[in-house]
Amino acid sequence: MYKAVLILVLLCCPPLQAENTKSHGIAMHGSLKYSLNFPHFEYVNPNAPKGGRLNLGAAGTFDSFNPYIPKGNAGAGASMETLMTTSADEPFSAYGLIAEYIEVPEDRSWAQFKIRPEAQWHDGQPITVDDVIWSLNTLKEFGHPFYRFYYGDVLSAIKVSSDTVKFEFSGNTNRELPLIVGQMPILPKHYWADKDFTLTTLEPPLSSGPYRIKNFEPGRFIALERVKNYWGKNLPVNIGTNNFDEIRIDYYRDETVIREALKSGEIDYREENQAKAWALDYDTPAVAQGLLKKVSLRHHNPTGMQAFVYNTRRPIFQDVKVRQALSYAFDFEWTNKNLFFGQYTRTNSYFSNSDLASRGLPDRSELQILKKYTNLIPNEVFSKPYAAPKTDGLGWPRDNLAIAQTLLSDAGWQVKDMSLTNSETNDLFTFEILLYSEGFERIVLPFVRNLTKLGIDVRVRRVDQTQYINRVRNFDYDMIVSGWGSSESPGNEQFGQWSSNSADSPAASNYAGVKDPVVDELISGLVQAKSREDLVAHTRALDRVLLFGQYVIPQWHLTSQRILFWDKFGLPEVTPKTGTSTNLWWFDRQKADQLDTLSNAQHDETNSSWLTYGLIALLVIFSGLAINRIKRKRS
Repeated sequence: MYKAVLILVLLCCPPLQAENTKSHGIAMHGSLKYSLNFPHFEYVNPNAPKGGRLNLGAAGTFDSFNPYIPKGNAGAGASMETLMTTSADEPFSAYGLIAEYIEVPEDRSWAQFKIRPEAQWHDGQPITVDDVIWSLNTLKEFGHPFYRFYYGDVLSAIKVSSDTVKFEFSGNTNRELPLIVGQMPILPKHYWADKDFTLTTLEPPLSSGPYRIKNFEPGRFIALERVKNYWGKNLPVNIGTNNFDEIRIDYYRDETVIREALKSGEIDYREENQAKAWALDYDTPAVAQGLLKKVSLRHHNPTGMQAFVYNTRRPIFQDVKVRQALSYAFDFEWTNKNLFFGQYTRTNSYFSNSDLASRGLPDRSELQILKKYTNLIPNEVFSKPYAAPKTDGLGWPRDNLAIAQTLLSDAGWQVKDMSLTNSETNDLFTFEILLYSEGFERIVLPFVRNLTKLGIDVRVRRVDQTQYINRVRNFDYDMIVSGWGSSESPGNEQFGQWSSNSADSPAASNYAGVKDPVVDELISGLVQAKSREDLVAHTRALDRVLLFGQYVIPQWHLTSQRILFWDKFGLPEVTPKTGTSTNLWWFDRQKADQLDTLSNAQHDETNSSWLTYGLIALLVIFSGLAINRIKRKRS
């Protein structure tokens, strides 16, 4: 009787629908750290004063202010605001910026954003739903091919009302898509109405952010000014940030000149990326006296992968044994000791310095993912942890080169007349390493020396930045030095780095040309992960398959920020796990005045010393002349 009634109720009443979530922010997995109406992020100083100028240096040049097309070399200050902005102390959470809130269903098959009524462009016009829709369509149709790829699963943007826009996604499997569209740059439709979006331009773009371009000279400098009436200055996500009245970026020929500009006080801040320079180039009185701060800050940010990257589109690198063999010719231990002063750690993961990095043998959750690919991936994925080849660091890796020679022989390469030769075609093993950084030549040449001992003819070619970019876009290289950054929540960007569809796209960053259906499926599983634990398992599984695919020769990473800055800034007490940022700093007038006083005193002391030395030298000269005159009289 009761069972019949229950069945009748179930048939007559539709199932309850899961409620949509409407919130001020969204987390990729789990819950948000900051609740509704939070005052500010914990890692800022909410009382930071506004004012002063920050002088920065950049290497290279610029010839455009349109960073959204595959043409030109875009300068700083041309980027636009987004619907949401991420926090620096969570794996991947975003909070409303242009958008007041986000609404998503449980399966995240769509996302809806309400535009803040106060959001406006610098010309005073409001940011509208039409701007958002136009931005998506324009970026996908006319922007850099990257956008067509990155927003490929975003089917459309629909105007729900005058202040609400809805994004519809293809399928309901990529849970990152609401955050991805939340990070999309929003462009002003009315500004571009009479302009060609596909062309480079040196007309400062109309934007809506806290800074705008005040002045510039192509290839020389860009000066940004803080927008005093910036619409979003009182939003919780902006409190304590964007504190400088002006930011000036001077462009220099190379990093060496930038270092000299820093030491002379022409620029205020630098994050040093060269170990030799960090160890040797800053032994100056200003550093010794604490006027120029030299600080190493430990961070917990994933460091990703930097490596020698094979272009597997080239026939010479299509054999995995060949790629593995060449990895034995790179002597990291010698390089670290002799060139880097022991500052670096060898990289053994595409997600280094994070819990996403594979380690040891696969655990139960990883095996659950990998077992269906048993016949499609190397056995080593299951049987041993990945570890890059090691040496004794003495500079003559005899044992490693012997292993390399065996692997090359197994791949059909033999040494004939001192040259490595293909046994079937008689082709010589020769390739080019393409660089644009002068500083990397000293690192590459010892690697080349070891490759030469294997009978390989290797050429190193350095080109300017523009030519390098064009050659990489056209896959016109054998090997490059490049890398892939990482976050605590990898997702859709992995398709652009490793998927088969991205291998032939100049817009993607699949520099190695990976085309592997197993990798494709692992990426899909990664972006579909519904929990942090599931994401970690899929990321580690992907990491193992990529590592044993031998697509790169891993180099090194650093787990700290090496920064130098003149002591005229204030820094927040709390440093987020991702490291510090000048966007959180402020100009300290008292420190700046004290720095000027000390610098002037040092300058006066130096001038006084030179004056003293000069007087002594004159006395010596005149004494010598007097003595010679006396000698002549006596003679």
